[in-house]
Amino acid sequence: MTSLVSPLTVGRATARTRLLFGPHPTNLGDGRRLSARHTAYYRRRAAGGTGIVVTEEASVHDSDWPYERAPLAAVCQESWAQVGRACHDEGALVLAALGHAGGQGASALTQAALWAPSPVPEVITREVPKAMEPDDIAAVVAGFADATRLAVAAGLDGVEVNAGQHSLVRQFLSGLTNLRADAWGSDRLRFAREVLTAVRAAAGDALVGLRLSCDELAPWAGITPEQACGIAAALAPSVDYLVVVVGGIYSVPATRPDSHTPPGFALATAALVRAAVDPRVRVVVQGSIVDVGLAEDALRDGTGELVEMTRAQIADPDLGVKVALRTPERVRPCILCNQNCMVRDVWNPLVSCVAEPSAGHELSDPLAFGAAGAPEDVLVVGGGPGGLECARVAALRGHRVTLRERGERCGGALRVAAAGAGRARLAHLADWLEAECRRLGVTVETGRAVTVPQARAHPGPVVWCTGGRRGPLDVPVDPGAVVLDAAEVLAGGPALLPEGPVAVWDPLGGPIAVSVAELLAPERSVALLSPDHLVGSKLHRTGDLAPASVRLQIAGVALHRRVRLRRVTPAGAVVEDVFSGAQRTVGAVAVVTAGHRLPADDVAAGGAWPVAGDAVAPRTVYEAVLEGRRAALAITRSPAGAGAAP
Repeated sequence: MTSLVSPLTVGRATARTRLLFGPHPTNLGDGRRLSARHTAYYRRRAAGGTGIVVTEEASVHDSDWPYERAPLAAVCQESWAQVGRACHDEGALVLAALGHAGGQGASALTQAALWAPSPVPEVITREVPKAMEPDDIAAVVAGFADATRLAVAAGLDGVEVNAGQHSLVRQFLSGLTNLRADAWGSDRLRFAREVLTAVRAAAGDALVGLRLSCDELAPWAGITPEQACGIAAALAPSVDYLVVVVGGIYSVPATRPDSHTPPGFALATAALVRAAVDPRVRVVVQGSIVDVGLAEDALRDGTGELVEMTRAQIADPDLGVKVALRTPERVRPCILCNQNCMVRDVWNPLVSCVAEPSAGHELSDPLAFGAAGAPEDVLVVGGGPGGLECARVAALRGHRVTLRERGERCGGALRVAAAGAGRARLAHLADWLEAECRRLGVTVETGRAVTVPQARAHPGPVVWCTGGRRGPLDVPVDPGAVVLDAAEVLAGGPALLPEGPVAVWDPLGGPIAVSVAELLAPERSVALLSPDHLVGSKLHRTGDLAPASVRLQIAGVALHRRVRLRRVTPAGAVVEDVFSGAQRTVGAVAVVTAGHRLPADDVAAGGAWPVAGDAVAPRTVYEAVLEGRRAALAITRSPAGAGAAP
């Protein structure tokens, strides 16, 4: 029976499993080369059972520099060879992703005009690119061929050409961006054909893959699924596999959406394309496929022959091994938050994961999970994500662990946030952490608060992970006015609020206020108050800014931008314009605040025990899990080289 861990012949090669770890920005580069960090990152996924690793996309021509640490093919041969050797040693095939961002690139680094089929302003930056001349087109086509030769000479198994998001090839294929009147406009497939013909010739017997946008979600001029079937069929003779993706210049977030979009959103499109192309061409399905069951279903029903599970394998590098061992329930879940794996950002963060914070830090944070030198009786105070991870890792290392949680259920802020609209997947991580703790023999006691004297009386190590609490509102609240914290509303539901309109105050611009507004909007009038020009301004880092704005508008949430909360009265929220200082009242029977939080127990920071997560300073799930893990590892050090992350 076909499964994720069945081998598959692709072209003249054989992938040991049907798992593909796809190309994605990592910011792990050394200048414009792949680095030793890349090698460790890819090796870890290869060791975990993936069949094909596709490295971070490299620009095929120096006119393209889409982000600061974007690889450049011309200087990558040696680093490709290092990645190839490492992944081959672990049994995986390795391909280099090749591309050119065209008009969706960045000119700040090249200090030259962007190249594109036509002078169509880029949607986000509004920059107008230069319409490519015949010599420019020839140079880029030659660049694809040269890059392919370098990759094959480096010992890689082939290359993957990007005609998906941030892709010049897709821009030539699309009526949204190709308005040319010459031969490359009258025949929009010409550029893609020339690129693939050149790549195929340069690759020889090596694999050639194509990542193709098969629905730009802009049917007035963009590529539609029906058109994509014809495009795919025309290009198929030059390729060995085809990755079906969704998204274009007007739908960048659709390429990699968060948990508000159901997993497997591109499967129907993939099925159409699968039926249109030569069966020799292996179709790769993708689109937020992070659950093993969904991936197996797509293989069984013939939608595709390979499954791209990139984010899932960032979250759990051992996904393939766990499936092969028939323990899919032990796969650490990807919660589709995009919080630390979306790194195409001006901040240049390194790729990582809230569930697996050592992702991207394999060299600087080589966590060992072997037996600790001497088992201890460990008490973990607090059962949020930090406490659960601390207990899990301590138990993995052989300690006898008791976890005490004052609430009736473990999970802490993860479970609270999971109650928000479209965020139910957050609870999957809490469920997994708790299940792993119990599997490893952790004694989990809920409804058990721990006092400081009790902690001091404990005979072994204590780790304090008690989370955060509501911070001060810092504005006057008149008698009779109702003010609730966002966490209270998410935990208790809309029934906590009196009937009538509600105002949500969001001084942070994060996801919580938006989530609360969406939760409440179906049943009542909701006003969302923000000091920023854009509501939910920080959501750009996860790709949810534009989609969230659309959802709020559809839900009828009234957006009050550029205002500060100055007072809460029984009549509503008194707000002040940040520029004019003019005040007005937004009518509401209650105000929900989504502001800063503070450590739940101020005394913990001065205790004689390690403190982790929000008990240090309220931040995100990532820091809570990371610090909980580090606290467990610090209890005792294992012998050098003991164990590997499970």
